[in-house]
Amino acid sequence: MDLESKQRGVNPQPLVPKPTQVLLPLRNLDEAELLLPLAEMIVQARQGQLSILLIVTVPEGEPLSEATHDASRFRQAFSALLSQTIQIFAQIKTLVRVEEDIWDGIWETVIQDGIDLLLLGWSSDSLLKTVGDGMLDRRLAAPPCDVIAVRPANPVTGPGGWQIVKNILLPLRGGPYAGLALRVANALAQTTDATITLLHATDQAPRQAEQQLLTAFGPVLRGLKRLKRATTVVVENVSEAIIQEAPGHQVIVMGAPSTKVHPEGWSGPLLDDIFAGSNVTVIIVKQKSPITPGEAQQVQGELPPQEQEDIEFASIPAEEARQDRPVAVLVDEWFAENTYHSREFADLQRLIALKQSQGLTISLGLPALNEAGTVGKVITTLKTALIDEAPLLDEMVLIDSGSVDYTREIACDLGIPVYLHQEVLPQYGAYTGKGEALWKSLYILKGDIIAWVDTDINNIHPRFVYGILGPLLKNPSIQYVKGFYRRPLREGDKLIAGGGGRVTELTARPFINLFFPELSGILQPLSGEYAGRRQALERMPFFTGYGVETGLLLDILDEFGLSAIAQVDLQERIHHNQPLPSLSKMSFAIMQVVFSRLEKRHKVRLLEEANLTMNLVRYGTRRFYLETEEIRERERPPMIRLPEYRADHGLESLSSNQFQANPNRGPVIPKEGS
Repeated sequence: MDLESKQRGVNPQPLVPKPTQVLLPLRNLDEAELLLPLAEMIVQARQGQLSILLIVTVPEGEPLSEATHDASRFRQAFSALLSQTIQIFAQIKTLVRVEEDIWDGIWETVIQDGIDLLLLGWSSDSLLKTVGDGMLDRRLAAPPCDVIAVRPANPVTGPGGWQIVKNILLPLRGGPYAGLALRVANALAQTTDATITLLHATDQAPRQAEQQLLTAFGPVLRGLKRLKRATTVVVENVSEAIIQEAPGHQVIVMGAPSTKVHPEGWSGPLLDDIFAGSNVTVIIVKQKSPITPGEAQQVQGELPPQEQEDIEFASIPAEEARQDRPVAVLVDEWFAENTYHSREFADLQRLIALKQSQGLTISLGLPALNEAGTVGKVITTLKTALIDEAPLLDEMVLIDSGSVDYTREIACDLGIPVYLHQEVLPQYGAYTGKGEALWKSLYILKGDIIAWVDTDINNIHPRFVYGILGPLLKNPSIQYVKGFYRRPLREGDKLIAGGGGRVTELTARPFINLFFPELSGILQPLSGEYAGRRQALERMPFFTGYGVETGLLLDILDEFGLSAIAQVDLQERIHHNQPLPSLSKMSFAIMQVVFSRLEKRHKVRLLEEANLTMNLVRYGTRRFYLETEEIRERERPPMIRLPEYRADHGLESLSSNQFQANPNRGPVIPKEGS
């Protein structure tokens, strides 16, 4: 039995995203053959569930019972096709309606089943067949869910089906549906091993157009494997640019026209020109979009009285609109691929075999400051499980920051090496702070993989270590792993589930979402349990205080990309919660790090020296007052720049132009007086 299975009690359930509900209405087998494979791609990419609505119609004036035979025959033929076409489970319903009532049934199903995405065919014999200048159902003007419409070209329905797709064109026009269009293109590209070409056709000035492209798609261009090329074209006629780029591509994925040329907001000159000028399958997407009450009245005024009531479900406040930006596609894909659970790595013998097969050594650093109450249990638990019983770790070292209790003595008595960080590399001086201890521990520790675990954990378990090591041993492309967990907040004798992590939720994650959205899937950027490869960590600068975790995360992203980062669910962490004044100082330091990295990214100055002091509120007997304290996040250089480190690791001397590719690297900090 593995260590995870031996643990007593009920473990918290892992985080599971709400599955996306996809509805596919079908009225004939040809449409099914076209749309079923695409539905499967989308469902798998979005970890969703598929519902299929088989539509059988009867002529107006005849009873619905007349369709019984047709419905049975359709279900039988469809079942045979379904088993040959897709592998995922699908919930299947049959809808029997008079032709004019088909859409009523579809919208009823959307609302009743909580459908998130509606997939439709758009051809001469489909639900979206053209009627004059508009579509069959004008309620598509403000759908209650996302809508995808597929207008096929002959090759897609011919031999090979969707598998012939190797190049996908994704026009970007600054519309509101770019995120959904990218999701669909990426799902198709993943399944068919295709590449995506991003075309930004615009009538703006070139510099403005390029800036707009980078703002919307910058993180995606850096991190999405399938997005191979981006082109910005300044043109007067957008449709001509798309038509000229279309040859060599098998599919165009684009948003519905944002200008409502027709009441339903889909048809118009742009799509008409593309349909007429290219023999390429076109996938058009439209996001669930709110409309104001005034717009709802306008749409209702154009509908027959019996249909006006049905538009009301789409009239929701504009501020409640779900924003699906392109970067969200990157984050969702990363979250699904690079989020692990510690139980996946509970088989220690398997981890040891992986370590040995790759010829790796592993070091664990334990930063500490006055942790006499917990450090003994932390060391004993980890040493017994991961060194004595199963030699996953090659060394374990305590890095102390000047404890005045018995922290160091306890560690020495338990037989692990102890270092005082102020005495390591004394020629470079010493700062206070956890980041300083971690930076100097990188000089002390010898392993190819370095892990750090805080020493204030009351419910310490070996998973806090093997969990963060597992992805590094399993996937050589991963450079850095963060742990996350539930953090209950203690109030007196009570534990409030989920009450901890206040700085994370009030400072770190909001700032990351604002300025570094590609990292918005990191659940706990400030967690003290993380691990990385030496070859990555030795090239990172270290902030000396509370901002060290934020700085490492931002710099790893900048240097190696999002795919090099992983996170692991460590279940629950119980520790001593900091008082609010300490959390305020921590937030202040983290904000400095964020602005420092923004300055380097955008080459602007945001902080002044005078702003690195903070007025803290102090409370005395019958009074309160302000106390000014300097809270300065200093930055240590990459360890690989130190000649002492290079000599110890047998590295060649640095040449003058090494490490210049990335400008976000500071100089070696000179020795300070004590």
